[in-house]
Amino acid sequence: MGKLSLNCCNSFLENSKPYFAMISLQFGYAGMNIISKVSLSRGMSHYVLVVYRHAFATASIVPFVLFFERREQPRITLKVFIQIFVLALLGPVIDQNFYYAGLKYTSPTFSCAMSNMLPAMTFVMAVIFRMEKLEMKKLRCQAKVLGTLVSVAGAMLMTLYKGSLLQMPWSKHSHHLTNSNETSNNKDWFKGSIFLIIATLAWASLFVLQNQALKTYKNHQFTLTTLVCFLGTLQAIAVTLVAEHKASVWRIGWDMNLLAAAYAGIVTSSISYYVQGLVMKKRGPVFATAFSPLMMIIVAIMGSFILAEKIFLGGIIGSILIVFGLYSVLWGKHKENLEIKTADDDDEIPEAIKPSSQLNINNNNNNNNNSIFISMPTPEKPPSNPTKSQENN
Repeated sequence: MGKLSLNCCNSFLENSKPYFAMISLQFGYAGMNIISKVSLSRGMSHYVLVVYRHAFATASIVPFVLFFERREQPRITLKVFIQIFVLALLGPVIDQNFYYAGLKYTSPTFSCAMSNMLPAMTFVMAVIFRMEKLEMKKLRCQAKVLGTLVSVAGAMLMTLYKGSLLQMPWSKHSHHLTNSNETSNNKDWFKGSIFLIIATLAWASLFVLQNQALKTYKNHQFTLTTLVCFLGTLQAIAVTLVAEHKASVWRIGWDMNLLAAAYAGIVTSSISYYVQGLVMKKRGPVFATAFSPLMMIIVAIMGSFILAEKIFLGGIIGSILIVFGLYSVLWGKHKENLEIKTADDDDEIPEAIKPSSQLNINNNNNNNNNSIFISMPTPEKPPSNPTKSQENN
């Protein structure tokens, strides 16, 4: 009895590992948003933050490459280099710079909510590049299209409408917004929303292009990530040198700026990549993506406590619409993956294996319907020799 209970406990822990891993990752992402918001609010340049973040990410992923993927490295051709270069431009440079700029002008909760548009935007990009087929007669395709439209509607609502302020019980003391800076805040909020939409669009484009790059680096994903982060660091340095002309912006000490860069690079660009890879291999990408709205909830609670973040009615309604659209797209994608898997399983059945009903037609006295009949090829007759035939005659 005790052994059975121990086996049940071990089985429960083994099945619970993916859930604990993804929930822990959402707390990690939430911490990155909060810490980055504090650092940006204290005056750190988001260009410099991107540089340091991906420098830390590159340094933390290199040991995995040397330990796991040192052998049989793919050859870097001109085509592969261009793919990696564009991936670095879309991810570390465009996506992260616009995301941090949007985070600076809005709030961590708002930024996380807008990030949930990623599956919908990825679906639109895949349709544009003919990686997805629109089969509107099928329910799964209707769900993806509906989810995309609802997500876009939620993002537009959050961008154009703030609504009344929802006062939390623990943040009543922080209500100090005055009418003098209301107009300025609304302008910054709209600007930040546009930045976040551009960042999410760049992130979706990265996923579409990464699908092609992974064909080359199918067994070397750490290597691909290292190359993207390294090239992204160099590109981010070039962008920062153009955008920031003061040498003082590069100065970083043992403060919140260093913590924001190291935390974002190590936790959300290295550890999260490894953990997500393990979970996706075991449960699939739909399972891993389905936890992203949890980050928004965690950030909303942490932001209201730590940053005295203000939550508006428009943000709540828009977030609900975006989450509904997210799960609609994920449901459609999940059904599509099941159909593809079923079709692949059917293709693996050899044609030589036939149901027993065919056997029963030929011989009614043989086995029952559970048997199978394996057809064997008929041996060919040896070719006749006309010369020998005439000699015998």
